[in-house]
Amino acid sequence: MTETLTIGKALNLGLRKAMEDDGKVVLMGEDIGKLGGVFRITDGLQKDFGEARVVDTPLAEAGILGTAVGLAMRGYRPVCEIQFDGFVYPAYNQIVTQVAKIHARSRGKLPMPIVIRIPFGGGIGAVEHHSESPEAYFAHTAGLKVVAVSSPADAYWGIQQAIASPDPVVFFEPKRRYWEKGEVDPDGAPDPLFGSRVVRGGDDVTVLAYGPMVKTALQAADAAAEEGRSLEVVDLRTLSPLDLGPVYESVRRTGRCVVVHEAPVTLGLGAEIAARVTENCFHSLEAPVLRVGGYDTPYPPSKLEEDYLPDLDRVLDAVDRAMGF
Repeated sequence: MTETLTIGKALNLGLRKAMEDDGKVVLMGEDIGKLGGVFRITDGLQKDFGEARVVDTPLAEAGILGTAVGLAMRGYRPVCEIQFDGFVYPAYNQIVTQVAKIHARSRGKLPMPIVIRIPFGGGIGAVEHHSESPEAYFAHTAGLKVVAVSSPADAYWGIQQAIASPDPVVFFEPKRRYWEKGEVDPDGAPDPLFGSRVVRGGDDVTVLAYGPMVKTALQAADAAAEEGRSLEVVDLRTLSPLDLGPVYESVRRTGRCVVVHEAPVTLGLGAEIAARVTENCFHSLEAPVLRVGGYDTPYPPSKLEEDYLPDLDRVLDAVDRAMGF
């Protein structure tokens, strides 16, 4: 039986199910216990599972990840919450030099089943360090898997699949979409975690997005339809490894491709995706692969963030340019 859940509630229930199924799953983070996290994603879990399994940590991201490495070596499955995206950088050294490499360094003897949950992106009117999109740093790092969910169903199943994975997973959650609602079937069969999905069919332009930008892409498709244009929207869902098979299939049909993300365009995920689409679909392309993203500036004060974030108009402008070739 399906339920209508927000992304936040779906994550909460997914974490609860993972903890019920495996006593080695341990949650760690700042204010995740009694408070239930700043976004209340872990609400009620410490009360039900105890302080030994839902741990309120000091404000020390490097310490959280360092402790998680030790726990993973002892057979636990730590799930670390980074309170906001911009706070992950103190733990960056631990993530890229330890978490990402110990499995290879130990020749497979020491798996690192760690999940690093990061609320990411802007749109909530927050202060500095609270609205960033650092996904490219981690997608670039060999040894890490990177996921970005956009729907309650993917949130519910994805967090469980990430926790069950033998590899470290950086799990990005679109914070401004935490309250978006959708259908979840707890008894259903989930899609594979590391795979992209066509979420709206179309014939004229392929629009690729992930995380918070999936909704924006779908809104752009609705607006384009009023003008007689048919956009196909693909939710990438996973950023490392990229699943581009469905993307290539779509672009070979439409002949045009627009990639959308909140992160700055320069050296963002869109650059890698554009290169791969060009390499694999060159003879099918009717226009260059175009990118829509944030600007090459620090994330602005909240009263200016609507000018920074890619919106429906910027996506439609890229669609117009693609159709103009």
